[in-house]
Amino acid sequence: MDALLILGGLLLILVGLVLLVMRGFATSLLWGWACLLPPLTLLFIVRHWRRAKHALGCCALGMIPLIVGLAVMAGQDPQRLEAIIGLQWLKPEQPAAGELNIQLHGQLNGEPFTPQEGELVDGVLSLREGQDFFARRELSIRGLPVGVDGLRLDVLPDDPGQLPEIELSWLLPDQDLPEARQLKGGYTLHLDLHPEQPNRLVGEFHLVLPAQFQTTLTGKVELFRNGLRYQQGQVDRTVDSRDTLAYLITDYLQRRFATRDVQLAPLPLHDVTTGNLALDVQARVGGQEQRVPVRLSKHPQLGWRIDDDRFPELPEASEAAPIAAAPKAAVNAPSAQPDPRQELTLARLLAEPQHYVNQPMRLFSEKGTAVQGQFAGIDEQGQLVLRQRLNGSGEARFTLLPANVVHVERVDE
Repeated sequence: MDALLILGGLLLILVGLVLLVMRGFATSLLWGWACLLPPLTLLFIVRHWRRAKHALGCCALGMIPLIVGLAVMAGQDPQRLEAIIGLQWLKPEQPAAGELNIQLHGQLNGEPFTPQEGELVDGVLSLREGQDFFARRELSIRGLPVGVDGLRLDVLPDDPGQLPEIELSWLLPDQDLPEARQLKGGYTLHLDLHPEQPNRLVGEFHLVLPAQFQTTLTGKVELFRNGLRYQQGQVDRTVDSRDTLAYLITDYLQRRFATRDVQLAPLPLHDVTTGNLALDVQARVGGQEQRVPVRLSKHPQLGWRIDDDRFPELPEASEAAPIAAAPKAAVNAPSAQPDPRQELTLARLLAEPQHYVNQPMRLFSEKGTAVQGQFAGIDEQGQLVLRQRLNGSGEARFTLLPANVVHVERVDE
């Protein structure tokens, strides 16, 4: 709705400007050209007000939906408005954070091979070029013995025994399905990969296949070890993978049962791209088998979350011992101000709202909208109140029910 108001206002303003230029040319050729220059346009309006007033009225009429649309966008999605006003849409797109640094040289099936994706999961190394369902070119190596310290492997063409299986696939422009070739020996392979946090394997990669395969690759690779992806040190919950769901469910069970001793059983097969899942999870919690029904949904901005999750964060292990050793001192001690480096959660905000008054924050609702402003407290109806200063001397106040808030985060001033 806000976009339609803004576009409608801009369209009316454009019509008014075109009409103003037409009135200028109707007056004289010189005034017509003068209307194309902003300083001289003002002179034409002053000298020929009767001719210009209708065009100015159209421009003024367009300002109304434009201002209303901008105000609505400022309340619902201030980041989007900031990006529009700051002309960020004109800047070149930056590469996605967390992109793999794969530096391979050579060819696959006689064509240059520049993979953008790579992973080594369950003993299968995969390098893919292309973002479509079928990769433009792909190399897979199955049966790799990956350990905790990484992987170091050397294979020569004359080596006997069971060796890792290599599969090549490529998709030609006039084909709907890719072609594939498999090789179980007679190749040269060198892998020297070591783990790096949070979930990557980095190292050297050299592969030479027999001449008929026209495949030679050498260089350095960076591979994911599982289906988790990270953004600024945190798990990216927007990624549709089973490992993402397993991470969320494990964290949920740890907080629900107040213990970190949780061993999650393999999740049942489900399509993780649906956006809503109902799972019957099995896990060993504190040495006992538990069966817990879990419903997950995907938020447009925040990614996957567990419905009805209101359990607080577990205390750090280093903080638990002093609290248990001196419970009386903890009871008598005054409540301390929250650490600004500590993650802000909805439960913490509701428990101690007085500690966060006048702090800038952003609230995300279930509908995917975001409200940003300074926290003003909780009103008599139990609603969270944010106030937002306007460009003038006034301010706007926004209220949200805690039940409709799915995420809270601090905002740097």
